[in-house]
Amino acid sequence: MSTATITRAEIIDLRFPTSEEQHGSDAVHVDPDYSAAYVVLHTDAPIAGHGLTFTIGRGNEIVCQAIESLSTLVVGKTLADIAKDRRAFWRSLAQDSQFRWLGPEKGVMQLALAALVNAVWDLEARLANKPLWKLLAEMPAETLVAATDFHGIRDAVDETAMLAMLHANDATRAERIARVEREGFPAYTTSCGWIGYSDDVVRARCREAITEGFTHFKMKIGQSIADDVRRARIIREEIGPDRVLMVDANQRFDVREAIEWIKPLAPFGIWWFEEPVSPDDILGHAEIARSIAPIKVATGEQCQNRVMFKQFLASGGMQICQLDSCRVGGVNDNLAIMALARRYDVPVCPHAGGVGLCELVAHLVLVDYIRFNPTMEGRVCEFVDHLHEHFVDPCVIQRGRYCAPTKPGYSSEIKRESLRAFAFPDGPEWTRRAIFRGKGIA
Repeated sequence: MSTATITRAEIIDLRFPTSEEQHGSDAVHVDPDYSAAYVVLHTDAPIAGHGLTFTIGRGNEIVCQAIESLSTLVVGKTLADIAKDRRAFWRSLAQDSQFRWLGPEKGVMQLALAALVNAVWDLEARLANKPLWKLLAEMPAETLVAATDFHGIRDAVDETAMLAMLHANDATRAERIARVEREGFPAYTTSCGWIGYSDDVVRARCREAITEGFTHFKMKIGQSIADDVRRARIIREEIGPDRVLMVDANQRFDVREAIEWIKPLAPFGIWWFEEPVSPDDILGHAEIARSIAPIKVATGEQCQNRVMFKQFLASGGMQICQLDSCRVGGVNDNLAIMALARRYDVPVCPHAGGVGLCELVAHLVLVDYIRFNPTMEGRVCEFVDHLHEHFVDPCVIQRGRYCAPTKPGYSSEIKRESLRAFAFPDGPEWTRRAIFRGKGIA
């Protein structure tokens, strides 16, 4: 493998004013400004690695500072040295003897870790001249295992077990690579269901999504049961009886409240109830799952690390595994989570949306399908139709399916003009708004 030395980390606080049109709004996060703590790892070669983690506005600067602090452990390393022991490199960041006190492996430091780890994988895929999903799809099983940290999960999945999973799928791996290049992977849309949208907008978005080939739709719930029932009725009227509807409470409820809230929505044919309670409440999710069957419980987008995933999966409280490209410790952590989902026979339906999450999970969901869980049955990957125009290699949806990325890297590079325009607080898109607010203009 050709190599490069990482010479510096460029970090940008990037924010988009999505709250102005209620994009991304739910019962808890009512005014999100979709944001990214964005890092470019420059090298001594004419190539750079791009990484990010997602936030929703205030506090993004804190994550940027954490990236800057962690980047001191990355700058100066060669990619060849990192590739010799990817697990040790990952642990050097995740388990640094002083930084780990701020987690360990959770919160702001975990978000910062994800941005840097994702940037390193982007760099490696670019040097290999392959999209990341294909780099991982073609990587020897032993190399994938060696990149994965099993600390805290060996009682569920260890090196031997993961290696056996990968080898069991090797004989048909080429067929699945060819299939995703030909057909892509099923997606679902949340763009019809933001809680701040008017009924007319919900109807229009449903019709657009049907025209675009979507068969799975998700709506946000949790502010008013009467409003939720009305909106569920509207969506079901628009999508018909044969398409699939899911609901997402974004941690709005306590356990008993969640169980009661879903009852009047059940007649609309709900596949899954997403994040009904705190993302840390393993026992609560398990109780809800037992109480609302056959409706499934989905969670994972704010589950902080592989050890939490292990417990959710083992308890039965995570019946749909919604791994996230940036919430846990980047690609390496997600490899462990895919193995855990395979161990407990739980479908992986990644969380996406935000800034760049769709671009990144377009790779991860293919890795899960090709290497770990070799079926598309009962699997869909979230798609939200916002902000893709800012990416050099935006995700592509055709006929309601993610197309397999074709350009080298992790599809994480944001256009320079967007970085300049939406840098916070001094980019022109933000200074202009500050001037308008100063003049009392909404």
